Amino acid sequence: MILCIDSGNSRIKWGLHGEGRWQEAVAVDHENRAKMAELPQRLPMPDCVMLANVAGAGAAAAIREALAPWATVLYEVEATAVAAGVTNLYADPARLGVDRWCALIGARGMSAGPCIVVMAGTATTVDTLDGDGRFLGGLILPGLELMRRSLARDTAALPLAAGHYATHPRCTDDAIISGCIEAQCGAIERACARLGPVASCMLSGGAAGVIGAHLTLPHRTVDNLVLEGLLRLAPGGSASHAAGKDGG
Repeated sequence: MILCIDSGNSRIKWGLHGEGRWQEAVAVDHENRAKMAELPQRLPMPDCVMLANVAGAGAAAAIREALAPWATVLYEVEATAVAAGVTNLYADPARLGVDRWCALIGARGMSAGPCIVVMAGTATTVDTLDGDGRFLGGLILPGLELMRRSLARDTAALPLAAGHYATHPRCTDDAIISGCIEAQCGAIERACARLGPVASCMLSGGAAGVIGAHLTLPHRTVDNLVLEGLLRLAPGGSASHAAGKDGG
């Protein structure tokens, strides 16, 4: 069995994979990451632990401490120039966020063609993967919730909006929510248009469902795409085993 951990900006997600399927998948806020200390008491020891961490050295140290009772190898993954069928064309491959790298690898395991890979979390990333498995580059923009909160924080008159999406918003709260959603969808749809008509679109992350509901193009929502990439990078790892949901 393999334990995969995605330590993101806001949340930490982990999944235990064995016998060809995810046997457990959990997400908690970083404030509750002490729950990881329960894992060695209630789960069988995995063959290895795969960690993708963008939350800083303190988070990585806390994870290592929580899992210390297990006498197993923990691999802290970093972006590289080539791995699992994906070529990283970043100017400095090591500077690519490991969460984006793992998401690209997870997506490549599910789709052999050109693909726009969207991670919709604290930040939204929109990354381009061509049919040869080359990561051509990508976008980083504030996530849906961060957009909403920044307008309230950094303006004098705008509220912390609690509105609803509308094609033609007629109140400020609806205008803010609709504008944030349109900005996210616009970035994704422009990236898909640039990649060409045969490109697929894959979404993951906490806001994937909200954004996906407003996209005008076919797309696939995949739970825990970073964990899927970590699984492919694990010793002996190969293809992804989790099914996504088609939408659009």
